[in-house]
Amino acid sequence: MASTKVYGMDGKATGDVELPQFFTGGVKLPLIIKAVSAIQSNKRQPYGTDPLAGARSSAHYHGSRHYRFSMMNKEMARISRIHGKVGYLAMTARVVVQAVKGRRGMPPRAEKIWTKKINRKEMAAAIKSLIAATASKEMVKARGHRYVNELPVVIVNDFENVSKAKEIHALLEKILGKEEMERCSERKVRAGRGKTRGRKYKVKAGPLLIFSKHCPAMRASAALPGVASATASSVSADILAPGAQPGRLTVYTQSALEELKKRLE
Repeated sequence: MASTKVYGMDGKATGDVELPQFFTGGVKLPLIIKAVSAIQSNKRQPYGTDPLAGARSSAHYHGSRHYRFSMMNKEMARISRIHGKVGYLAMTARVVVQAVKGRRGMPPRAEKIWTKKINRKEMAAAIKSLIAATASKEMVKARGHRYVNELPVVIVNDFENVSKAKEIHALLEKILGKEEMERCSERKVRAGRGKTRGRKYKVKAGPLLIFSKHCPAMRASAALPGVASATASSVSADILAPGAQPGRLTVYTQSALEELKKRLE
């Protein structure tokens, strides 16, 4: 079985640990894209227009040919129009798509189902594939990470008890390098309309911390820009592969590896 270094709280290697079998598996990109797409589709909020928008009108069509108020042979399009003593609105087209103040042709409908389904075995296989990608230097480098040492990164269990963000940041700088932490701390203004919709700034996806359970370090790491965290039982495809691109730089604790082994093997 493959093994990797275990880093202590001083940022130095203290020994080795054997990796579970799924770290040496292949990376299946189509399955990863399917899993991430399914998760993101469940987060999408349905939207749509009022079904009666543009249709609330007294306009109607006089369709009979031999009728006093027939619209036949009048050299005008036979569509719904406003009738009666209405002045300048007389015989004005309404309701139809091409008319002023008419309904929309193909409006978004709130009842549309956006959810995509994926089998549980497929999702488990996708997560195994993504975890294997965290041990690939080529894929981690392709995502833009600056870490160049041995993968995957494993830290002793004492890391879960750290309760201050600055201590976590200092330890990650020692292990992952200063360049990696500076990379994900840069904040840039988003281009486009999103600046006025509550998402003005963009931050690059930095390292992912996986713990065995909810712990003080998981809460403290939320203050670090670009750094994400998850438990071994709840880690999902979309957090392992932002944008469906595998190879996110991931840091595991020793007990998190045991929990992942129970979950996936």
